[in-house]
Amino acid sequence: METTKEFIVSARKYRPQTFDDVVGQMHITNTLRNAIKTQKIAHAFLFCGPRGVGKTTCARIMAKTLNCLNLTPAIEPCNKCDSCQAFNTSHSFNIHELDAASNNSVDDIRTLIEQVRIAPQLGKYNVFIIDEVHMLSAAAFNAFLKTLEEPPAHAIFILATTEKHKILPTILSRCQVFDFHRITVDDMANHLARISVKEGIDAEPDALHVIAQKADGALRDALSIFDRIVTFAGTKITYKDVIDNLNILDYDYFFKVTDMALVGDYKGLLLLFNDVLNNGFDGQHFLTGLGDHFRNLLVGQDEVTLKLLEVGEQIRERYARQAKSCSADYLIQGLKIINDHDLNYRTANNKRLLVEITLMQLAGLKKKSIELTISAEVPVLKKNPDSASLSNKTPASPFSEPAKPAPAIASTGTVVPRKTISVKNFQVQQKKEQTTFDALEVNESESFSVEKLEQAWTDYLNRLMQQKKMSWYAMVKRNIPKVNDNLLIEFVLDHKGQESEFNEFRAEFLTFLRQALNNGKIQMEAVIRQDNTAKIPVTPSERLEELIKKNPSLKNLTDSFGLEISL
Repeated sequence: METTKEFIVSARKYRPQTFDDVVGQMHITNTLRNAIKTQKIAHAFLFCGPRGVGKTTCARIMAKTLNCLNLTPAIEPCNKCDSCQAFNTSHSFNIHELDAASNNSVDDIRTLIEQVRIAPQLGKYNVFIIDEVHMLSAAAFNAFLKTLEEPPAHAIFILATTEKHKILPTILSRCQVFDFHRITVDDMANHLARISVKEGIDAEPDALHVIAQKADGALRDALSIFDRIVTFAGTKITYKDVIDNLNILDYDYFFKVTDMALVGDYKGLLLLFNDVLNNGFDGQHFLTGLGDHFRNLLVGQDEVTLKLLEVGEQIRERYARQAKSCSADYLIQGLKIINDHDLNYRTANNKRLLVEITLMQLAGLKKKSIELTISAEVPVLKKNPDSASLSNKTPASPFSEPAKPAPAIASTGTVVPRKTISVKNFQVQQKKEQTTFDALEVNESESFSVEKLEQAWTDYLNRLMQQKKMSWYAMVKRNIPKVNDNLLIEFVLDHKGQESEFNEFRAEFLTFLRQALNNGKIQMEAVIRQDNTAKIPVTPSERLEELIKKNPSLKNLTDSFGLEISL
């Protein structure tokens, strides 16, 4: 009768046996190897990190390496000596493991302390590995403290935990702490690829990347998922096999959503979302995936950040292509819409409608963006140098109120339309120009006199007066225009409370001066008047104190009649 070969799950079969086998924790394995090489070995270690990243595995490799009788030049166990053979067959008396999740009492720790006194039978060290050490009771921790601080020379403790914050500070201070990282998607996918080759399995790279993403940084989870997919698909694993078996929303859905949204295809978006629901996916799951997709497109707009995408090579190239058809502004606005609706999903009465509204708003974003762009590009009047009608008039300041646009046939200039716009859009833009400041870029660095600076300062004051911005007017009026050799204008404030108001008009004022003086290098910063900082009351209580100082009888009046004065 033919015997059936025992099946061993990949997480056990391919568990690392040496430091070189450990995936994604080189910063820790190199440190431990150097400690053994230089014989600078601490008596207690604490390994912290998420589940499935190699904490217990590294503890076992450390214990095995410490007791190996014939270390290799690379500071790895030889796997041939009696100590290594005993470890490999789980018969080593030098290594003691305790699961603190189920052995967390004072009696369990006392039993461990009794074992610590016994010298090793083979090798140099007795290594005690305590897994999930944060589960120990407070009394057990206290019973363990003295032994942990002053163990025998032959005893080494390696503690492992997923919740470092639950460890007592007195324990932390007695250990060398090593923080394990989440294993990256690329490292996991490459490890799965090596296992696939050893097992004779033909696996698509994108399929392995999806498995690695689903594992969320835990290699043990990735190996468990890999076994499940192999059971489902056999010796050939495709991308479709993985997404079907794990019930994952395919990237293709989100690429299609983006393509449809960019052309405003409302009907196609509604039909596609209906297909998503029919396949059993949750609406919030869809929103979360769509948000990730928009984020990936934003990241994929630059070659420098494209490498941040934890996807397969083919999917990465697809992101790079689609990112070119989306503006950063569109993606940022889209992310805000998706995030807002994602936050409201749980409380929404009609969840399907909420997602459909999200999709329709995304489809309308592109159209809205185009309309805004066209309406902003108004006709530009270019001065005609041959026009005699302007010779007897004083040239208008470039910052005076904009005049009505001249007809295309007028002799005052030539209309150069950048794009065709509607009359309605032009009227809206013209009204906007009459109330707001048009900050144009100035690249020239023409020299100017103090008189010209003072004139520009006065022009801006007149503008503020016309716009009835009297608080700004008062601040500018109190300043005398001065500029230093570095073209820096110091705008003097009476107290720090004026800084926020100054920041409101600083950009507008600075651009005004740059244009008026035809010099784009002018800078402006606020400085507080030193001799007046403490004298000017800002808050109501400070103003009340100032009044009482000037009129002491006011305080006597309030005290006599029990009055409260508020400003």
